[in-house]
Amino acid sequence: MTHPRHTTVGIIGGGPAGLLLARLLHRSGIDCVVLESRDRSYVERRQRAGILEQGTVDVLRACGAGERMDREGLVHDGIELRWNRRAHRLDFPALTGGRRVRVYAQTEVVKDLIALQLADGPPLLFGAQARAVTGADTGRPAIRYHHQGREQTLTCDYVVSCDGFHGVAREAVPERVRRTHTRSYPYSWLGVLAEAPPSHEELIYAHSARGFALFSMRTPTVSRLYLQVPNGTDPADWPDDRIWDELEARGAIDGQWKPARGPLSAKAVLPMRSSVTEPMRYGRVLLAGDAAHIVPPTGAKGLNLAVADVTVLARALGQLHRTGSTELLDAYSDTCLRRVWRAEHFSAFMTTTLHTAPDQSPFDTRLQHSQLDRIADSPHAAAELAENYTGLPLI
Repeated sequence: MTHPRHTTVGIIGGGPAGLLLARLLHRSGIDCVVLESRDRSYVERRQRAGILEQGTVDVLRACGAGERMDREGLVHDGIELRWNRRAHRLDFPALTGGRRVRVYAQTEVVKDLIALQLADGPPLLFGAQARAVTGADTGRPAIRYHHQGREQTLTCDYVVSCDGFHGVAREAVPERVRRTHTRSYPYSWLGVLAEAPPSHEELIYAHSARGFALFSMRTPTVSRLYLQVPNGTDPADWPDDRIWDELEARGAIDGQWKPARGPLSAKAVLPMRSSVTEPMRYGRVLLAGDAAHIVPPTGAKGLNLAVADVTVLARALGQLHRTGSTELLDAYSDTCLRRVWRAEHFSAFMTTTLHTAPDQSPFDTRLQHSQLDRIADSPHAAAELAENYTGLPLI
């Protein structure tokens, strides 16, 4: 194949952030190239988030990637909180003026965006391993990458890092400029897929003395389930029956309820951590998605933050393309970081309120119960949670 030598925007990473950015730029008449280190099959199988905020849904529809999402995605108008054998449902539209979320797996979003990209979009190179980004503070940065057995160089007007926390583009931001704030949590999630219908029509977030549990879903016949486990847990130590028994115990409430059981697959342990890298721009290199920030999955913010980043960035690059103005591009980092820190705060709140720390005292547990009681009893507290969960307006 003929390798492109220059492009306006070089995008490293073919996950949802990179693919969506390419789609938005293409529709604005801005040329770009996407370099993805893995093959297509791997990218389309990666299990990740499944909750789309209202704003994410709107962006996917507007760029032509919403047809299958609207047909197969599950619209959810709330979540259920469980604690101390009590259950309380949050009605999102009533609390937010009509906003809701949609259950549609990130793997499916990626498949939709790849299909659009290959059909009519700019170049998407699978198996293209980025080695380094040079010239970040010059007018023409370059990406050195390996593809089909050869070393290649792509010069760009701008480089966007959508290749995650360990991606090479982050390293183009000098350490003297880059600040990374982190927090680690003393527990992880054991996540599984179950060939079983959802145990509830909406997601259940369960706090218990045994630890946190989340009952989610992928389709009407496939459930996605999570259990809080100690860091370093081996999934092999958790046979199916043990997982189901623990899910049932942690989700227990007064009254009749048991999870729908079925065969389990795709067991994996997910570490819980928070990270923010500032600034999200250095010269002509811009960070987006996990390259700039990571949130614990409790608040369902990871994918949605990535979508917000590239939506803001596409608008900024669109303004530059149309008018020559760099006003929005110069504000990119500050604009995104305001939203990022709000999402980090919400994700930390959800995580620390619903999980049981290894050294947790009865006093700590009563404080958690008090916070959950307030959400159930106060419309203001419930609205605050609902507004953050369904997503703040894109700016």
